[in-house]
Amino acid sequence: MEKMDLDEMKELVLNYVKNEYLDEEELDLDYDTPLISSGYVDSFSMVSLLVFLENKFKIKIPPSKATPEAFDSVNRIVALVNQYYV
Repeated sequence: MEKMDLDEMKELVLNYVKNEYLDEEELDLDYDTPLISSGYVDSFSMVSLLVFLENKFKIKIPPSKATPEAFDSVNRIVALVNQYYV
């Protein structure tokens, strides 16, 4: 499988968050929208997002790195994934 580039990754994560956690009227998100601090993603959703990312990219993100801060925007999530996605 060819490695996904950053733009593809951002789009994938953004679409996953929109499809899984948001109502129709909340779909106006971008890559820097605060997800956790704005209440779009809660701690339970963060865990399911982590599982999705680990399965999708065949990576393991250490629990110490899977913080609310690291999951607070699509850009931060992609930066975290990229540390383990080689």
